[in-house]
Amino acid sequence: MCGFHLFPPMKNLSFLPLIAALCCWLASGPVTAHPTAERPTYFELKVYHLKNARQEARVDSFLQQQYLPTMRAAGIAPIGVFKPIGNDTAADRRIYVFTPFTSLKQWEQVGKATVPKLLAAGGSYENAAYTNPAYTRLETLFIKAFDEMAGLTAPALTAPKSERVYELRSYEGASEKIFRNKVQMFNAGGEIKLFSRLNFNAIFYGEVLFGPKMPNLMYMTSFANMPDREAHWKAFGADPEWKKLSSLPEYQNNVSHMDITFLRPAAYSGL
Repeated sequence: MCGFHLFPPMKNLSFLPLIAALCCWLASGPVTAHPTAERPTYFELKVYHLKNARQEARVDSFLQQQYLPTMRAAGIAPIGVFKPIGNDTAADRRIYVFTPFTSLKQWEQVGKATVPKLLAAGGSYENAAYTNPAYTRLETLFIKAFDEMAGLTAPALTAPKSERVYELRSYEGASEKIFRNKVQMFNAGGEIKLFSRLNFNAIFYGEVLFGPKMPNLMYMTSFANMPDREAHWKAFGADPEWKKLSSLPEYQNNVSHMDITFLRPAAYSGL
């Protein structure tokens, strides 16, 4: 029960019913707020390295028939699957799998729930013999979204997937301090906002937490086709805002190495 004997006599008691209601509400126990929709803030990027079309077909089958359905059933979507342009003639064929998570806890929980199911699926991917592996190497990176774009954005593109160009960029820093300067340039410096204003259809921007190249940030933009990509970057380079930002003394020499990979989405990709 809620009483008022703890409150001293007061001349105006008109607010006591409100206090009584508050007292009873607090006494009833903790209140669970309705959760808001969480946006992905962590990304797992897996890179399958393959030596021939047979391995590529085996991994494609696993991703399309087993991995994506299992992850969707666990509430993880959309998942992007990409291949480098010219992948079919490359000596090192690759498949990039981009999976978003709302938190580290979700990543851990989903892994515990889905890995046993995937291993028990019994397909040619899971049961590949050591003499006939499904891939030559599997590389995994874990990425945390930048503050200015905490989440994952599907591209506003109408072009067929077979024509699209997804540009994955990797920027390394000469030291942790210099790397942080480039991260700051993207966020508070306004580089992400500039990309947005120029309609680069960014999928994500993020800091690589674990990966083979450190310290490192990565981001992905998307275009209708290669001429569209060239036109966007030409406009970016000529933009007065970029010229001003890139000329600031505090942002000089903050990228020691850059890698650019042009990708196309697989027919079954969710992005």
